Amino acid sequence: MNFELIQSYCLSKNGVEETFPFDEYTVVWKVAGKMFCLGDIREFHQIALKCDPQEALELREKHEQITGAFHMNKTHWNNIELEGFSREFIFELIDKSYHLVAQKLPKKIKEQIQYP
Repeated sequence: MNFELIQSYCLSKNGVEETFPFDEYTVVWKVAGKMFCLGDIREFHQIALKCDPQEALELREKHEQITGAFHMNKTHWNNIELEGFSREFIFELIDKSYHLVAQKLPKKIKEQIQYP
């Protein structure tokens, strides 16, 4: 799974922007200004995704390629090594992260970005 595929998928979602708030290498995809996915564009082999705390633990127990995200709140963020996972599984995790963040947005912002 490569950067362009993840980038395209993230940017296809309503209200998403691509930013580099930390440095020129760490890409962050945000919905209405709130982070839901990030990765290092120099060596794009993993991404960090927001996750429900209980599901985060379950995913870590089930998959050795999923760990608590470095430099993030490990209760809410998982690091996913992309190697070995199907495109569908990665996209499902991205969807969950996006929805987890978007559903907490104020109603007015949800309407602006046309979030269901």
